[in-house]
Amino acid sequence: MTQTLCRDDFHYFSEMKKEPKEIFFRGNVELLSRPKVSIVGTRKPTQYTKQMTADLAHRLANVGVAIVSGGAMGVDGQAHFGAGYANTIAVMPCGLDIRYPMTHRDLFEHIEDEGLLLSMYEEGTLAANWTFVARNAMVVALGDGLIVSEALRNSGSMRSVEYAQKMGKKIYTFPHRSGESDGTMDLVKAGEAEIIYDIDKFVAQYGQAKVIEDDEFLQFCQTIPSYEEALKLFGEKVSLYELEGKITVKDGRVGIC
Repeated sequence: MTQTLCRDDFHYFSEMKKEPKEIFFRGNVELLSRPKVSIVGTRKPTQYTKQMTADLAHRLANVGVAIVSGGAMGVDGQAHFGAGYANTIAVMPCGLDIRYPMTHRDLFEHIEDEGLLLSMYEEGTLAANWTFVARNAMVVALGDGLIVSEALRNSGSMRSVEYAQKMGKKIYTFPHRSGESDGTMDLVKAGEAEIIYDIDKFVAQYGQAKVIEDDEFLQFCQTIPSYEEALKLFGEKVSLYELEGKITVKDGRVGIC
């Protein structure tokens, strides 16, 4: 059921140029009180970006950070999946009774049950160009910092960067090869974004992660791979670790317990 956020909680959005009149939610509003990191990026990320995004989101969630993103295809989805449903906030560009994009319908259902869905729009409001713009500003405002996993010049993600700059948020990205993610690499060259070379060091800012034993399969599962990928690479170990309670399999993806 959609509820309206208490006005006392509007301070989480105080950095937005125009404060929302109402904010609607479904799920666990207590996630707002956690440290939060926003993650955005292209809808068509490279496999490298997918793995890095999911891994970073998972490790941040492992130390109590809530991951904020916009529920879109690509980087957004990897951020939500990587964090785990109970550790993520999805900001929607439509009413919370509408699942957009429909491809992420199951993801939104799980986040509603375990995490938090937010929107500035009443039920029945459809996504439109202007709602995406406001959604992006809200995603940036919620985070203590902004990670742009991968983005081309003049992309929607670079608009989010503009919001972060105006709000004084620190901006991060991943190292990329020449010719990839030229938008974020421009930021790095200009000294406006910092590259995350060491994920463990970055996560350590927020706390101490759980120690994962020196196990190649468990390390692989940190990237929240598909069940098919895990089965292809590790065979029977997938079923064995699931029975032993070391991993979970949800919506066709493998994660660490």
